[in-house]
This record gives sequence, C-alpha cells and structure tokens, in this order.
Amino acid sequence: MSVTSISKADAEDRRAFGRNRRRIAQRSSQSAWNASLRKQEALDLIRHTSQDRISTLVPLKMARMAVSPFCFYRGSVQVMAADLALLPSSRIQVQICGDAHAKNLGAFTGLDGRMIFDLNDFDETVPGPWEWDVKRLATSLVLAGREAQNLDSICRSAVGIFMKTYREKMRAFAKMTVLDVARYRVHREFERGPGAAILQKAERATPLHSLENLTRIRKNGQRAFKVIKPVLTHLSNPKMREVLKSLKTYRETLAPERRHILDGYHPMDVAFKIVGIGSVATYDYVVLCFGNGPGDPLFLQIKQALRSSYAPYLKNAAKIAHQGRRVVEGQRRMQVQSDPLLGWTSFGGREFLVRQLSDHKAEIDAKLLRGQGLMRYAELCGEILAKGHGRSGDPCELAGYLGSSNVLDRAIKKFAVKYADQVTLDYEKFKTAIRNGTIQPARKAYL
Repeated sequence: MSVTSISKADAEDRRAFGRNRRRIAQRSSQSAWNASLRKQEALDLIRHTSQDRISTLVPLKMARMAVSPFCFYRGSVQVMAADLALLPSSRIQVQICGDAHAKNLGAFTGLDGRMIFDLNDFDETVPGPWEWDVKRLATSLVLAGREAQNLDSICRSAVGIFMKTYREKMRAFAKMTVLDVARYRVHREFERGPGAAILQKAERATPLHSLENLTRIRKNGQRAFKVIKPVLTHLSNPKMREVLKSLKTYRETLAPERRHILDGYHPMDVAFKIVGIGSVATYDYVVLCFGNGPGDPLFLQIKQALRSSYAPYLKNAAKIAHQGRRVVEGQRRMQVQSDPLLGWTSFGGREFLVRQLSDHKAEIDAKLLRGQGLMRYAELCGEILAKGHGRSGDPCELAGYLGSSNVLDRAIKKFAVKYADQVTLDYEKFKTAIRNGTIQPARKAYL
C-alpha cells in the first residue's frame, strides 16, 4: 500500500477528498457546453476515424448512422470524446464504459440462472473521469426519449431521475463494505414496461435461437453459416484457418477452469459478421462450435478491438499494450459477473476480444421509452452505472463530490439537453453532407 493510499484510508477522509474536488470543478459547472470550444468539426472527426476501418463497409456504417439523431450519436462516440475532454472535470477516475448509452444496457443470465441487468458493450472502456460516462448516458436518454416522441420536459425529468438514482446509490455504496459493493447485482422482476421487454428478449437470445437464425443444414447433414449479405458472409479457407488458429492464443487468456469449458467444444464453421453501429467496418468473425451433439451449440465472436476513442485525451491510455485485453479487463472491472469465455487474441496484425455471441442483444426498444417507461428505465440506468463506477473507483470519493443535494442533478439535466441539441445539429450537417455527396452511405442500413 502506498503512502498516499494510507493517508486516505479512512472513509471520511476520502469523502472529504471528493468534496475538495469541487474546487477543481464546481458541480454547477458540469452543465457547461459551448460548441465554439471545438478544435475540430464533428464531420471531420468522423471522416478521420473512418480511415482505420474497412473502406468497403464504411458506407454501411454511414447509412446506419443516418437513420436518426440517436443512431448518429451511437456511431460517433469519437465526437463526444473530443468534446468531453474540453469540459470541467473533478478528475476522479473510474473505469468508464466509454459508450454508455440507453441501448448499451441489457439483461443476461448469470451463472446462478437469474437475470442480471448491466452494461453490455465495452469497446470504448478505459480508466477515465466518471463524468464522461454520466454525460453520455444522460444525453442518450434525451435523444432516445425524443425518438420515442416524448416532450423535452419528460426527457429532462428522466435525466433528473437518472442522476438522483446514481447519486443516492453511490452514497449507499460509500457506506457498504468493499466486498458488498463488489458483489452488488442489479436484479429486477418486471411485470410490464421496458424491463419486461428486455427480459423477454434476453430469454430468447439463446445459442439454439442463433443456430436457427444464422445457420443452415448442408447436404452432408452438418450445420454451417448461412449467407445473409452483407451482414453474414463466408470466408476463404486460408482466412478461416487463420481465425481458428487464433483460438489457441485466446485459450491461454482464460482461467484453467474456463479452458476446460472451451475444450468441450469443437469449431465447425467460421463467418464474417457485421454488428451494431459503432462497430461497423471493423473485422468481426463468428465461430460455430458444438459440444455434446447438435443440441449443444456455442457461438464465439472474435471482434476487432480498436484504440478507445478516449485514448487521445488520457495520458495513461498510451501504455495499453493490447486493445482486446483492455476491453476484457475493463468489462471485468465494471461487471459483477462477465461472460466466462471472455478473452482476447491477435492475428493478421490486429487485436481482438473474444466472447460468446449474443446475436440479439436484450436492449431496450425505443418505442417503450414513453412517459413512465422512460422514467423507470432512467432509474435502472442510474443504478447500473453507479454500480459499475462504484466497483471500479472509490465510491467514498465520488459520494463526497456528488453530495446530498440536487445541484449536480440540475447541472447534468441542463448539459444533456444542450448536448442533445448539439448532436441533432451535427446530425443535420451529416445529412446535408450525404445530400451533397461528400459522405457516401450505402443504399440500405440493414438494421
């Protein structure tokens, strides 16, 4: 233990440390947003970062971003990362999801068979300021709320509930033992509304469901991936061998008892798959495996891990040696329970994370985010994000900064609406660029 950690070992001292962070960034200053601070235009950033992707698939990413302001927001995290780096920060660090938004929360079955709600996409995760996750998720509630045809007054109220829940949960975590915070799970029993819909999707998202949707039976009786252009396509034999060879390196990143699980499955086919919005035009492969017969399928996803969009604005990000490992370790810090087959590998000069494929993520349907549905979902978002930050950071420091009043809640509400307006303006410029031909989208988004 370092001298610094010893001096702050007492919980009250750490709360006081958090309160003192208000001298660096007043809570009311967290409402700040001014587009004139930008050093680079949003569309220029999007074009620049697209250079690192598969050029033939970039038009599909542009088409998916063009669907709505919220879809544009999901596909342009690099823009918000640059903007957040310009804004006041308390400099209290946690493991941030990096792409915390309303559709990056979902449900999955825990090892004990119960449904767990959590963040479910960590491509951008990195140690960073807690405010960055809070502001991104808060803004997403406004954009998703507007997409669901809510008035801005309803969206602001939802952000207020989100912040109040986040703040109060963090104060509760500050009084709990470290082990109890580490064990804290978000379980829910929903009879109706957004939560019930997420549960229903999660229950359907099984390997057998993926087997039916993604594969076909060949003449020889064996299963193989379908061709569903452009989202699912076959590989050449040399590329297939290269992907399968990478599983040996991946296996070594698993704990011994989890290697035993993996060893029970045998790969049968490999395909290239296009997923999401932000991940379009990266290298993404799926491997079909079978264990105890045809009724025991396993789908592994081998997904390219690029450098986090936040890396240019964080000094320690330059020290990250493997981007797939960054994603895996960040996910494990934030989640109380992660995919037991989560690991990483490298091949072809690229870095990848490996996980079980969830072909139909149990994400929220924007149509359900109306009125009270948006309010209930905002509360769930606040609890989940507080849990992730409380596990990976110091809840005493965070609770000290957040305080017991609604000063920060009001500031984040103001920021979320202002930044949602900025996203909508950027989206309109994006659509104009499509109309004048400077950005070329695919004809269909294939969502």
